[in-house]
Amino acid sequence: MKFDTPATTNPIDQLKIIGHPTDRIDGPLKTTGSAPYAYERHDVVANQAYGVILGSAIAKGRIAAMDLAAAKAAPGVLAIVTAANAGPIAKAKSHTAKMLAGPDIQHYDQAIAIVVAETFEQARDGAKLIRVDYERAKGRFDLDAEMKAAPPKGDEESGSKPIERIGDFDGAFHAAPVKLDATYSTPAHSHAMMEPHATIAAWEGDTLTLWTSNQMIAWAVRDVSQTLMIPKEKIRIVSPYIGGGFGSKLWIRSDAIMAALAAKAAGRPVKVALARPQIANNTTHRPATIQRIRLGAAKDGKLTAIGHESWSGNLPQGGPETATAQTKLLYAGANRLTATRLAVLDLPEGNAMRAPGEASGLMALEIAMDEMAEKLGMDPIAFRIANDTQEDPNKPGRTFSYRNLIGCLQTGAEKFGWDKRQAKPASVRDGRWLVGMGVAAAFRNNMLTKSAARVRLSAKGIVTVETDMTDIGTGTYTIIAQTAAETMGIPLDHVVVSLGDSRFPVSAGSGGQWGANNSTAGVYAACMKLRETVAVKLGFNSADAVFSDGKVGTGNRHVSLASAAKDGEIVAEDAIEYGSLDKTYQQSTFGGHFVEVGVDAYTGQIRIRRMLAVCSAGRILNPKSARSQVIGAMTMGAGAALMEELAVDTRFGFFVNHDLAGYEVPVHGDIPHQEVIFLDETDPISSPMKAKGVGELGICGVAAAVANAIYNATGVRVRDYPITLDKHLEKLPAVA
Repeated sequence: MKFDTPATTNPIDQLKIIGHPTDRIDGPLKTTGSAPYAYERHDVVANQAYGVILGSAIAKGRIAAMDLAAAKAAPGVLAIVTAANAGPIAKAKSHTAKMLAGPDIQHYDQAIAIVVAETFEQARDGAKLIRVDYERAKGRFDLDAEMKAAPPKGDEESGSKPIERIGDFDGAFHAAPVKLDATYSTPAHSHAMMEPHATIAAWEGDTLTLWTSNQMIAWAVRDVSQTLMIPKEKIRIVSPYIGGGFGSKLWIRSDAIMAALAAKAAGRPVKVALARPQIANNTTHRPATIQRIRLGAAKDGKLTAIGHESWSGNLPQGGPETATAQTKLLYAGANRLTATRLAVLDLPEGNAMRAPGEASGLMALEIAMDEMAEKLGMDPIAFRIANDTQEDPNKPGRTFSYRNLIGCLQTGAEKFGWDKRQAKPASVRDGRWLVGMGVAAAFRNNMLTKSAARVRLSAKGIVTVETDMTDIGTGTYTIIAQTAAETMGIPLDHVVVSLGDSRFPVSAGSGGQWGANNSTAGVYAACMKLRETVAVKLGFNSADAVFSDGKVGTGNRHVSLASAAKDGEIVAEDAIEYGSLDKTYQQSTFGGHFVEVGVDAYTGQIRIRRMLAVCSAGRILNPKSARSQVIGAMTMGAGAALMEELAVDTRFGFFVNHDLAGYEVPVHGDIPHQEVIFLDETDPISSPMKAKGVGELGICGVAAAVANAIYNATGVRVRDYPITLDKHLEKLPAVA
């Protein structure tokens, strides 16, 4: 199905099932512990051995020698794989570092060996017996030290240039009567998902099957093919349930590649799970940033100059954190400068984490907007509204498909009680607590990508959907079932959904908040093709046939849907393919985040008291699971504001706090009350679903809203995240 004109009325608009808060159909499997996750697939292949990966103890240098003798002689050990005996192995184009290192080392904890044994304990003990002699080389581990020499670097995937100028930024900034020039920093973050990277690998002849935890099935097939240099046709990836990914599982990691190599060496299936400490250093992380923001405005609050420059670091051939992405589109202003610069760092690979670019960029931009509003003597919401725009600031005349940032801010202000906020910082007390409110805008682009599905109609009237789309805890099973049920006119319990298998048609996959809109649009396309086949078989004009209550009909004639398949299953397959609407219109999602905090006047302890998110993201397919997504994102944003930081040992080049004891994430007690409001809207330019995405929008701007609330409560402005006691305690107002 080609989608190249705005959607008109279609079966989804019936809203009999779509748009209703629906319990997740996979919920019973999750709550009973019977959902099959990768490492627990005892049912798929017999005689599984265990693999444990040994990571490099240095961050940069070479392996001089490896002594495997003691490990080979250890009880239960079946095989050991290193670069010396693994056979030909390459680096996939999407990987920055090799999945198996040797003799050269690119980063700390990079996989250098895997030990296979009968039990996990035997494999773990065997790995500890490997003796490695290293030749350590000098590395670069400190972004602050390397930023001055960092060259401009654009983002090849999005096509953004290293430096982009519109108008005369320098002249406009110099002439502006009101200016802000401030620098902000964000640290490296770990995904810290509940399920670690895990894989079971099995070979049958020259065919490889991986039961793995992965967000993008087709990407996984491609990357395994490139790494192991075997045809895609010889690879099967299965990933029906994923316990969180947040971007770390967009690409195959060392657990999958090492499991495949180990299974071949051992001659039997091998299962591998990365230990929690390996996730921070062996896989990927959100890169740290240093961001300089310059704003110039007229006295009436209109921005005349917007400048945003960002520095981040990565391994050679890696990409930058695109922290300036939202600044190109969020606010009006004729004179603009954005720039990204990339330092070479010998730290583990930096890559996508929930809302890559915008999450980090809005942590800085939305504090800067608050600081500028204060300089102007304007309310922060009024300042943002004054600089709203309905067209792409970089491409005048190119309008947004649908933009309601003002509605988000105004609705949030009313519901949150913004009128009770005191503009003067440190002026509200509740006992020993200093109380403040903060706001920030949220922004995330809506991305479109081809997505396919196959649907089957049985003689019992059951519709089965097959697509390689994944469910990373987001509720994909349910919204796909809702889409099929709505389109085919059947109850939700008459739909069976099968996901996460490379044998199925290639979908959008889960990531970038593009999954829900694109994958359901692909299912819709397949169902519409099935409707055509059914209508013709039952003697109806497909354009006039109505599918409702398990029947197909026109006028006074109605026939059961099931009867169409009485002679055999009917199968249809199709994909949603987009035209040029996304080039004609700028498609984005918007939101407003509101936060109230309390800061202990004596100890400086920060407590979030309440949070509100208002989202403008097209049609909400399932408000119940969408709310959960936003609440989870808000919680991650709070963590970024107050506690999350991968601490770098700049002497030896690794993340020190590589477990959940040292890398702190929010818990229930940190987030006492959250509310989410979805604006009632559709975007017919996006897809037949008229939906967008919301899973990443929910984190964008949250940290800045927390930071702005802390400033309002205390009068202390902190520009370096996370906002911890050492950064504001000594500056708190004197206690009377």
